[in-house]
Amino acid sequence: MNPLYADMPTTIFEAMSARARATGAINLGQGFPDSGWPQDVVDAAASALTHGNNQYPPMPGIPELRRAIADHYRAHQGVDLDWQSEVTVTSGATEALAAALLALISPGDEVILFQPLYDAYLPLVRRAGGVPVLVPLAPPLWQFDAAMLDAAFSPRTRVVLINNPLNPSASTFDRAALELLAGHVARRDAIVIADEVWEHVVFDGAAHTSVLAVPELRHRSVKLGSAGKIFALTGWKVGWMCAAPALTRALAKSHQFLTFTTPPNLQAGVAHGLGKDAGWFTEMRAGFQRSRDHLVAGLTAAGYATLPSAGTWFVSIDLAASGIALDDVTVADRLIDAGVASIPVSAFYAQDAVTTTLRLCFAKNDATLDGAIARLAAARGTLTAR
Repeated sequence: MNPLYADMPTTIFEAMSARARATGAINLGQGFPDSGWPQDVVDAAASALTHGNNQYPPMPGIPELRRAIADHYRAHQGVDLDWQSEVTVTSGATEALAAALLALISPGDEVILFQPLYDAYLPLVRRAGGVPVLVPLAPPLWQFDAAMLDAAFSPRTRVVLINNPLNPSASTFDRAALELLAGHVARRDAIVIADEVWEHVVFDGAAHTSVLAVPELRHRSVKLGSAGKIFALTGWKVGWMCAAPALTRALAKSHQFLTFTTPPNLQAGVAHGLGKDAGWFTEMRAGFQRSRDHLVAGLTAAGYATLPSAGTWFVSIDLAASGIALDDVTVADRLIDAGVASIPVSAFYAQDAVTTTLRLCFAKNDATLDGAIARLAAARGTLTAR
């Protein structure tokens, strides 16, 4: 077996979810909603399944979806895309990520990654032959600065991989941060792969800025998107890559030998959903923000301190600020015994790391959150002793 995978443990998400199933714990670990998906999007996919074409769709995606993606970003982010030459549909954003890394990295190329990082990034970079260069970000704001970029970039830098909004920190990079990054990228003639799957899940009136909306990055960036995150339909695994024509041609050659294509009925459903009016997306964000605020209020009342959550479906407990002198792995183990599954943020670091940050998913109904809050409150007193 390839040693890269042979020595790799089961992902923390699957491990904690399996423990939750076995123990009956409330699962606030893995990021999936328990309600809230749009029924009309499901109905459109069901109709396409029973009445539409069920043979191979075009490799880059059905025209209806590629047009819908271009129209959607033009309306919501001011990004002007040519649907025929700049949009490729993939079987989920993870496949898009794999296709982009395999297409753009040659063995020995350096790839800049920001920690904490989504767990798929590192093995995919290494499988493509890339050399990871890790840049640690610190709470509570989790931002990079010029000195950090100066230290990370080198003549061998080929790709910078960013996640915006960033899972697991629930932080965002604004236009000023992207423009700072753009200067370094241009000087090294590098490419940005921007995992923007949480682009619609931003809070407190903020607006997402895409790398493709930054002029200096428009022709040297790949934007990744996810219907699963936009419509809370994570099991559909429909994603996409958007990039300038020259980059898209390279990406398509990689994509065609991974999944080749994506179920046409699901593509039709997503095309319908992306055409929804702006009010639906505003209300979707508001609903998740209400859930965030509900969980934060309950955690605060129970004696836990939380870090800011500017986007995604997650909020983190700051254990040190909560007066808990234990690492996040120990606390996660104790809490699952108390009936709540969480994710220790140390799992999002490439090397062994000890952190005092614990991630919880708030994309749940109020009854689920209330049950978790009650169990977390009851367990609070058990977390003060080593």
